[in-house]
Amino acid sequence: MGNGSTPRMTLSTQFVLQVLVAEPAREMYGLEICEAAGLASGTVHPILARLEVVGWLESHWEERDPRAMGRPRRRYYRLTPDGAQRALAALARTRSSAGLLHRINPEVAGGTS
Repeated sequence: MGNGSTPRMTLSTQFVLQVLVAEPAREMYGLEICEAAGLASGTVHPILARLEVVGWLESHWEERDPRAMGRPRRRYYRLTPDGAQRALAALARTRSSAGLLHRINPEVAGGTS
């Protein structure tokens, strides 16, 4: 996946993107994103890596000495301006697709009949 491509919009990816687009200019570290999205680190970190590969996210390691902090060094992530726009558009598409699917067959979309 090169720059400009769209990652697969799994439900987990949508949860991660919803957390990030809530405050697109804010930097968040990995475990903070995990907690906000309600997902495990093993699910979130591969999603963050994919979003960075396609150019939706940028990241950097914190500068502080982890020994002085008494915890592991954190990697911070933030949506790029282009990534924020693409994420909002992708989330809007998934919401409209889910709405259409619900109107066609409510049971498939998790509704009740």
